[in-house]
Parts: sequence; structure tokens; C-alpha cells
Amino acid sequence: MYGVKVATAVSAAVLLMAQIGAAPALADTIEAALVRAYQNNPQLNAQRALVRSTDENVPQALSGYRPKVSLTASAGYQYTDTLTTSGGSNIQIVRTDTHGANPPRSVGMTVTQNLFNGQQTANKTRTAESQVSGAREGLRVLEQTVLLSAATIYMDYLRDSAIVEVQKSNVRVLEQTLKQTRDRFNVGEVTRTDVAQSEAQLAAGKTQELTAEANLVTTRSNFRRIIGNEPVSLAPGSPVDRFLPNSLPGAVELSLVENPNVTAAMYGIDVSFLTVKINEGALLPQVNLQASVQQSYETSMISPRSFGASAVVQATVPIYQGGAEYSLIRQSKENLAQQRLNLETTRDQARANTVTAWGQLEAGKAQVSSSQAQVTASEVALNGVREEAKAGQRTTLDVLNAQQALVNARVALVTAQHDRVVASYAVLNSVGRLSPQVLNLPTTTYDPSVHYQQVRDSWYGVRTPDGR
Repeated sequence: MYGVKVATAVSAAVLLMAQIGAAPALADTIEAALVRAYQNNPQLNAQRALVRSTDENVPQALSGYRPKVSLTASAGYQYTDTLTTSGGSNIQIVRTDTHGANPPRSVGMTVTQNLFNGQQTANKTRTAESQVSGAREGLRVLEQTVLLSAATIYMDYLRDSAIVEVQKSNVRVLEQTLKQTRDRFNVGEVTRTDVAQSEAQLAAGKTQELTAEANLVTTRSNFRRIIGNEPVSLAPGSPVDRFLPNSLPGAVELSLVENPNVTAAMYGIDVSFLTVKINEGALLPQVNLQASVQQSYETSMISPRSFGASAVVQATVPIYQGGAEYSLIRQSKENLAQQRLNLETTRDQARANTVTAWGQLEAGKAQVSSSQAQVTASEVALNGVREEAKAGQRTTLDVLNAQQALVNARVALVTAQHDRVVASYAVLNSVGRLSPQVLNLPTTTYDPSVHYQQVRDSWYGVRTPDGR
């Protein structure tokens, strides 16, 4: 009975995430999973579309520098019936009777060019550019979130599948233990209590196995949702410590500079500051140049054709417009103060997240070492209890407890190895460097500046750069 050994496959499953070497042929890797999530995640693709939409703010702002041209044309029908008199008391009275129909027609063009508007166009352009930069940082935030989620779910599946194997092996051992205990009960070597203890432990082991399988089903569903395919033959995942700063102070300093939440908040301050300038520009004069030409035909029965052209410079000086412009200036100043405070909050949060993630990484390293020692000690203890039980110095319950302690140690080791890898990705995320470029992922990275350059100087056209 007590000579039952745990299958070698179980030990391999437990150490699945600790062995970092060449991946087996046709096995999926964590890098490949990250590439699929980066390329195909619908939430990430939607955010990229939002950034492209934000790019259009720049040509909209630049339109303030460009002339506005309008073409007008008219045609119609009119009937005239007039009687006019001229002359005085000493002059012969002349009566003119005009009646009949004519088709008046005209065509004209007007060009309006703003010459000065209180620097509103320049500030609107800079605001739009800051909004684009902020949107790109928002995209970086989501990219990091998706990559971290992908790495986490990859390791979750490795952990949960390993735990299932541990629990299945445990059930097989307990079934063999129960069989041997019943055989010994039949020959009078043990009591009915020993059989009941074995049955209870087997029932508990089956419950743990079913729970582990249910957790694995949930993890498989989330794997499909985040990465885009069913998990098949996953290779071990490894930490990314080689990409991390050497110390916690270095990580904190980096997070305050490169974390995309921090940089996005900085661009938010720029947008708010320029909004104040735009609103202040409403108090300054505006100067416009307007040129127009018009060609008319048969506007009346006695005027067969006429042509006119004009060029006018118009200056408008606002005096009082109800007070709304002053309210907007005050409001935008308060928004600017709020954004500055938000930046401090974001920096504090980035610092706290980095310290937390770094602490979890250090704890994970220690937990892996201690869990490995726990597994080794539990294996030695189980073998010793089995030998002592053969000599009658230990009971069946002692053996069952030692077996459960070994199972718990192996589950703890699997969990610690999982947490160790995930924590390294979490630190990389907190400092703002969880990206395909840093990880050297074999994929073409999305460059938001390509679309920006395609649309920035567009003067006309309704088709998007991809042909829609």
C-alpha cells in the first residue's frame, strides 16, 4: 500500500512553468499568443480606430488658415409691367409703358480669407495636435493592458491545467490507497475506520479534481476571448526580468516618465492650457478679406448684362457679447487647474502601482524557492511516513495527511511559478514598457503616425486612406 509512487508526469506538470528552455515542436508560445492578441484583439483595434478619428482634428483646425470659397448661381422667370412719367408743368409729360417677361440669370463666386482671429486657429491646431498625442498615449495604455491580460491568461491556463493534472494524479493514488486499505481490512490488518478515512480522502480528492477542471474550463473561455484561439499545446512561459530596471528606485523613476497614463495626463494639461488661449482669443479683433465676382444676365428688361467685382477687408472688434466669453475663459482656467491636479494623482498612482508590482515580483521569486523546498520536503516526508506505516509506527490517516500535504505543496509551487511570471509582466506594464518593441515580438507594430501624416494636410476628399 505505502509503496505507491506519484507518476512522473505529475512532477513534469508541476514544474511546467519552471523549465525555461527550447519550446517543443508545434507548441504555442507566450510570445505567439501576445502577437495574436496585439493584432486581433477587437477592443485594441477599436481604440486604433479612435486614434485615427482623433487625427482628423488636426486638418479641421488647419482649415482656419485656408480660404473659404463658395459659388452661387440663380435662374428664374419674372414678369414686369410698369408705367413711368417724367417732365413738369412747363415740359411735355413723357409716359413710358414697359411690360413683358424676362429670364434673370446670375453666377457669382465669393472667396473669404481670415487674416487675424486672435491666434485662435494656431491655438486650435496645437490643441488638436496635443489631442492626437494624448490619444496615442491612450492607445499605449490599452496595448499594455491587452498584452498584460494575454500574458496573464496564458499563465493562468498553464497553472490551471497543471493543477488539474496534479489533482487527477492525486485521485489515482487515493484510489490505489483505498483498494489496498480494503484488502488489508479483509485480512484484518486495519480497522473499518482506516477504510472510512481512505474513502473520505478519495471523495475530497475527487471534489478538488472537479473544481480544478471547472476552473480550467473558465480559463479556456477567457483565453479564447483575449487571445482569439483555443489553447493547444502551450509551451512554458518565462519571466521578462531582462527588460526590467535594475532596482525599485529606477523602476519608479521610469514610471513617472514613460508610463502612458502619466504622459497622457501631461498632454491633457497642454490641451486645457491651449483651450484657455482659444477662449481668450474670442476677445480680440477679427480681420477677414472677402473678394467676390458676379456675372448677371437680364436682371431686368432694360439691363441685358452686368458684371461686378469687389475686394473688401472687414475688421470686427468685439465689445460685449453677453458675458459668455468671459465665463468660458474662467471655466477653462478651472479645467486647467483640475488637469494639473489630475497629473499629480496619476503620478502617485503610477508610483504606487510600480512599488506594488515590484513587491509582488520579489515575493514571487521567494515563493518559488520556498515552494520548491516545500515540495521536496513533502516528498521526503511522505516516503518516510509510508515506511513508518509499514512498520506499524504510522496510521493510514498519517499517510493520507502526508499525501494531501504533498498535493498542496505542488499546487502552491504551480501557483508561485505562475505569479512569478505574471508579476514580471506587471512591473513592465507599470513602468510603461510592455510593448511589442521592448518584448521583441515577431510582429509588425501599429504606427499611428502613418495615418496622421496621410490626413494632416488633406485639403479635400471624403475617402479614408484605406479606401473607405
